[in-house]
Amino acid sequence: MQSMTIEQLRAASNAGGVSGVTLKGQGGVFLVQIATRSGSGAVLSKARGTEPRRFGNPLAALKVLRDIGITVGKFDASEYDPADKEPDAGNRGRADAMREAHEAAAYNQWLAAEIQASIDDPRPSIPHDEVMARMDARIARHKAAGRKRA
Repeated sequence: MQSMTIEQLRAASNAGGVSGVTLKGQGGVFLVQIATRSGSGAVLSKARGTEPRRFGNPLAALKVLRDIGITVGKFDASEYDPADKEPDAGNRGRADAMREAHEAAAYNQWLAAEIQASIDDPRPSIPHDEVMARMDARIARHKAAGRKRA
């Protein structure tokens, strides 16, 4: 069976070369099988290569077909088994990426507000060396207090 990309299917459909399509369940996915007027069959493939384009959701396949202009076809779920559906990491990956992007944006917003608040603070600045000396003294006090308890 040959393969056909979305653009090839669109061109063949517009030229009247497609006699029908079947949305066929196979395992846990759906494939689009194409019947051409020349009698040869094809399967909808990914844009790069000949690997069949697999749809986990038949509605996504129907949307693609409708966008091409194909609004009538067949549906064959005789070999479809939802138990065979592979976990879809693609959507989870996108959701995780979006969540991370929102968290990063929220952090950047918080950090910008903290920096601006520091810039706007009317109190005098404290030199770095003085801050470090105060921190060293505080750490030493805590260590000494810990030794007295033990």
